[in-house]
Amino acid sequence: MELATNTKSIHARDVEGGTHPKSGDGIVDDVVEVDFSKRAQWLRAAVLGANDGLLSIASLMMGVGAVRNDAKTMVLTGIAGLFGGACSMAIGELVSVYSQYDIELSQMKRVGWTGTAGAEEMDEMERKLPSPWQAAGASALAFAAGAIVPLLAAVFIKDHKVRLWAVVAAASAALVGFGWLSAKLGKAPVVKSSIRVLIGGWAAMAITFGFTFTSL
Repeated sequence: MELATNTKSIHARDVEGGTHPKSGDGIVDDVVEVDFSKRAQWLRAAVLGANDGLLSIASLMMGVGAVRNDAKTMVLTGIAGLFGGACSMAIGELVSVYSQYDIELSQMKRVGWTGTAGAEEMDEMERKLPSPWQAAGASALAFAAGAIVPLLAAVFIKDHKVRLWAVVAAASAALVGFGWLSAKLGKAPVVKSSIRVLIGGWAAMAITFGFTFTSL
């Protein structure tokens, strides 16, 4: 019992003195794990948003390219889709995260009313709440980052068929990259995930192109 008491006293002095327990104590490991978990969630959401922007704009441009040969129409359509999609993603994320924010804030207030948490603990909990505006901005930027890939592939190419194939090639390379990164973050099989994302992207572009082409 005396040894346990002394151990606790030493640990308390270490904390007050600014030193940290070693990794084997289990405390630092837990903190690092939580931080990396939150970071992985943000990165995975960013990858999914970029993949959404890439596939949406590439498919949209392929659909327009099926009926119009000029680069200007194809690129302007892609730019309009970029801004529309980014705004849509931002607003959707803002509403979703604000709903989560309100729910967690109400729960915090209930905890405060019951007196089970102190003032400092409540302040710490409030600082950890998700930021709706930050989430909205990150979602819009991720969508735009993915959407810019097919636009850059098409904007400088005059030949119609070459432009279409350039969009497909650029989108395919980016899809493989996003699939690889998403698999790494989710600890899933890399090859299988990349192939699945690539085939899904090809299917979306082919369906959009074919549907528009046959509607003439």
